[in-house]
Amino acid sequence: MNDDQCIGVIGSGNMGLAIAYRLFLSGFRVVLGSRSPAKRQGTKYEAITIVECIRRSSIIFVAIHPENYKDSLISCLNDEPSLFDGKILIDISNQTSEKIHQDDLSNAEQLQQAIPNAFVVKAFNTVSSFVIQSTTAGESHNILVASDHSIAKDKVIALAREMNFESFNAGSIRAARRLESDTKSLFPQWRIPVLFALFLLCIWLTYILCMYYINYGGSSWNQLFLTMMNKALGPCVITMLAIVYMPSNLACIFQLSYGTRDRRFPAWLDRWMLSRKYLGLLTFAFALCHGLFTIILLSPAYIPSWFHSTKIQVMTIHNQTRLIVQGNLMTGTGEIAALLGVLTVLSMSVLAITSIPAIGTLLNWREWRFVQSKLGTVTLLLAIGHVVAVGIPFWFPLTVAKAFYNLSSLCLYLPILTILLKFIFWLPCFSRPLYRIRRGQETSKATQSNQTLKI
Repeated sequence: MNDDQCIGVIGSGNMGLAIAYRLFLSGFRVVLGSRSPAKRQGTKYEAITIVECIRRSSIIFVAIHPENYKDSLISCLNDEPSLFDGKILIDISNQTSEKIHQDDLSNAEQLQQAIPNAFVVKAFNTVSSFVIQSTTAGESHNILVASDHSIAKDKVIALAREMNFESFNAGSIRAARRLESDTKSLFPQWRIPVLFALFLLCIWLTYILCMYYINYGGSSWNQLFLTMMNKALGPCVITMLAIVYMPSNLACIFQLSYGTRDRRFPAWLDRWMLSRKYLGLLTFAFALCHGLFTIILLSPAYIPSWFHSTKIQVMTIHNQTRLIVQGNLMTGTGEIAALLGVLTVLSMSVLAITSIPAIGTLLNWREWRFVQSKLGTVTLLLAIGHVVAVGIPFWFPLTVAKAFYNLSSLCLYLPILTILLKFIFWLPCFSRPLYRIRRGQETSKATQSNQTLKI
């Protein structure tokens, strides 16, 4: 693109001035179109009327609110119908309403319909004015470009790259509906996983409080914030870890049942599998909290099963009393529980790091699958070992009936089932049929089913 080309910016708000500043840094001549150019003479850019800005520029950034399109842009066609002929209008606006229907036209589509002789391009709406103006901002610098006019779209992509942005082709102007609606969403993929994680934590906390009330007649509210919460975080972490890896077992069951890879999973399983990344990151966050809380509470008063009992000797010599207190050392089960807990958190850290897109792209498919699948199974095994080491001192004094609903026993049922299913599907009698199905081969049952459907 010619650096001497004049770029127009209609609008002198935060976005308009930020774009003008970025264009100026990139070596372009910038003219600022305003309804009141006399009030904008203090800027470093040439401020002119909107009509004059359109005449002098072949590429124009529309940095005004959509409700002002009619008064500021469309009304210009009444006096000069050919004003927008061959002009590229870059619409950077977003939807103002929270609820947007799928069939509603985007701002860019409405602008294209109102000015059909212009080339409307949707771009620069997914980045903030701070990112555009700053050259060191840490936010995303990706620019998605959508338009029905391929030549205009290519020019805008090239312009964005000259402004030091990564630009990508987002498709036709219809894609502007998604680009505009995405900016109004607030972590849509995280909502269900976060609610589920909090619900699961509340379930375990309620169970612990009920057991304390039944067994001990209640507990002090002073220990609710760290002690009780830490007791609930442990079962919550291992339960969520099992929930993350259980869908792969269910997928194996459905694929063996279907006999083909072409048949879709049930909708609930599909949503479950798509939520595994977010559930895994929440599990890692809960595990970190559990580890930090344990470090804070690591003393014989809070975790007596991890430490040897204190021995106090009282000696009386010439009416004098001496107290000899032996230092508390951790027991073998306590050290094993702490070791397995640390290894579990370290293993989960590797899983969390490789789930970051910037890190995951550095791994090939086999490496990524090894980390997320094989290392994930090892992580679940380490977590099971940690819970067993913590629970062993409490299991032996209990009767068989009480041991089954003991906290450390109750939280192991789902993880052990998940591990057993994984080991079962690793057996050759199951792994070989699964391998053939995933390579595209169909079983005789699936073939007969397809023939029946065709008839």
